[in-house]
Amino acid sequence: MHNSKDFKIPIGPQHPALKEPEGFSVALKGEKILGVDIRLGYNHRGIEKAAEERTYIQDIYLIERVCGICSHSHSTCFIQAVEEIAGLAVPRRALYIRTIIGELERIHSHLLWLGVAGHEIGFDTLLMYSWRDREVVMDILASITGNRVNYGMNTIGGVRRDISPEQSQEILIALDILEERTKYYIEVATQESTIIKRLSGVGILSREDVLRLDAVGPTARASGVKRDVRADDPYAAYGELEFKVITDERCDVYGRTVVRVKELMESYKIIRQALKNLPDGPIAIKAPRKIPAGEALSRYEAPRGEDVHYVRANGTEKPDRVKVRAPTLANIQAVKHMLRDRYLADMPIVIAAIDPCFSCTDRLIALKEQESATGKIISWPALHAYSLEWYKKQGIDFTALNKKLSAKGLTG
Repeated sequence: MHNSKDFKIPIGPQHPALKEPEGFSVALKGEKILGVDIRLGYNHRGIEKAAEERTYIQDIYLIERVCGICSHSHSTCFIQAVEEIAGLAVPRRALYIRTIIGELERIHSHLLWLGVAGHEIGFDTLLMYSWRDREVVMDILASITGNRVNYGMNTIGGVRRDISPEQSQEILIALDILEERTKYYIEVATQESTIIKRLSGVGILSREDVLRLDAVGPTARASGVKRDVRADDPYAAYGELEFKVITDERCDVYGRTVVRVKELMESYKIIRQALKNLPDGPIAIKAPRKIPAGEALSRYEAPRGEDVHYVRANGTEKPDRVKVRAPTLANIQAVKHMLRDRYLADMPIVIAAIDPCFSCTDRLIALKEQESATGKIISWPALHAYSLEWYKKQGIDFTALNKKLSAKGLTG
């Protein structure tokens, strides 16, 4: 990809600027980026494979761990696929509650992103303010669900907890506080000259490039692409609620900032509507322990963009196949394009602008034995031996440490 005379620097997989392991090999000419090679696959959590060895109920809580910030997004996306295969009609009240939790999670995520973006450009006051306000929504989520991050709200056929009139009032009071503060953020984003100058023209991604690279979420909408699963393929209660799909024509990091802060206002509007029109009735229906054979593909508009879950059932209480396509995987190719011909100093904010979650993206890499004519999947002991040998070639020998751990019974 690059000329051998190019000066290359590695960023990651362990680096203070990145909170998750991700590898970037940056080719430079002076301060200018000629190109970037991105290496995925440092997080081998095996969630998809683990889901096949657990029941559907257990998988709900496992799938939540795909991402802490988007836990309800992944849980709902998975549940929708299972419910479609089982032919379950989820009560309307449960669908509304899922929508309320989903929008509260979006508010939490966007406020977190706003603080991170401020930190990346040296605006730490914005980080302190937005993360202070993030506590408001996290306290509300804890009040409703019992948890601040992984909410455990979903179950097959509905939700596990109801929202009481008192909790509804708490949410409305919190929304009034957050909306007033968000107006200030919109004012800062649209009038503060240092933000406008620092973010404008950085990380350019044209509308044509969005469509070519298939970017999703605020990354796509900030380039004028009106793409939002909530409106395009309504799920939960979104088909019964009114809201705008926020877009911007700037095609840069500044546009992505504007889209996110304005989306906060739409989330407040959606939650107010959902609470006002919250239907009476049950919050769940009885679901079978064994899901009939079949398959389904589910889509969900997570805070970062379109989340996709594929589930295949075989008639037992455990799924035959679970596949997750997180939004970051859809947006990562756009990062390579946005960084080309930019300056190295722009790299942190350009990467941060897609709100990446590399733990969401990385789940498992399986190696096939090259000598095998049948293409048999390599066994875990063989994979372990392969990894030790690979690191030994890099000058890192784990053999002695492995022996010590084995003697203490700490290795499998």
